[in-house]
Amino acid sequence: MNARRPLALALVLAGLLGPPAAAEEGDRLEGTLKAIRDRGSLLVGYREAAIPFSFLNKAGQPVGFAMDICRGIAADVAGALNRDLVEPDAPAWQTGIRTILVPVSADQRLPKVVAGEVDIECGSTTANAERRKSVAFSPVFFLAGTKLMVPAGKPAASYQDLAGRTVAVSTGTTNADVMKRLAGTVTPPIKVVEAPGTEAAYDLLSAGKADAFASDDILLTGFAATRPDGRRMRIVGEYLSFEPYAITFRRDDPAFAALVRSSFERMARDGQLSRGYRRWFTQKLPTGEILDLPMSPHLAEIYRALGEPD
Repeated sequence: MNARRPLALALVLAGLLGPPAAAEEGDRLEGTLKAIRDRGSLLVGYREAAIPFSFLNKAGQPVGFAMDICRGIAADVAGALNRDLVEPDAPAWQTGIRTILVPVSADQRLPKVVAGEVDIECGSTTANAERRKSVAFSPVFFLAGTKLMVPAGKPAASYQDLAGRTVAVSTGTTNADVMKRLAGTVTPPIKVVEAPGTEAAYDLLSAGKADAFASDDILLTGFAATRPDGRRMRIVGEYLSFEPYAITFRRDDPAFAALVRSSFERMARDGQLSRGYRRWFTQKLPTGEILDLPMSPHLAEIYRALGEPD
């Protein structure tokens, strides 16, 4: 409880929540924070196969780097509302702010945020100008980029080598947008096939129904490390896009946006972001594999700008 008080006090001093009593009475509380307080729960959207950001462990529980970040945000939300944070599987008699986990797909994650079906979406979502027209984003917590995965025996080193061939993508992703833009730049055009999720897109490649799979490089690395036939695949080509990942929430809500940013700054000061990165990118995953991806200097600088100690 004590660890949550500084954030609540900071929000009061910033004039975003008002004093605790006023917040309880709803005098100044509005938007997402009011919705969370009134229903007594924080709705957390998660992905089922976005390794290592948000995916299911062997027990079917959502885990990952983004999920850890969202747990930090959830603790600060509860603290700002002067409530205890209650885990999803806690007994019904426990009172406070309960986290409710909601699975979301790539094409439905943003609409669910807009509709209020989830309060925060925790996965591998790119923050860009087009998406900011409908949702808001936290500070960036990872940098990725679109690349191609092909079978090891395929003579393809670039999208230009895939003229007339089939590339699988996950619907609702920036990767799908990139490949659709590039498809007609070669002759004959690339055939872009959309699948309902990254797992389904990988399965098309694995089954020989696609010549390549386009996705973020880190997600491709996750598939290569965790799928039984992953060693038969290779990641090729130049970056076709750059994808800064962030946590998603509803836009036009300055109080909640300030809380999310304050939460990121707290996690940076505490070294929680760097520890979380090492946990999910350089150590053994719950499935037993190791990605072995040290933090890039660019991402380290982003964390330092948020307050990470040198």
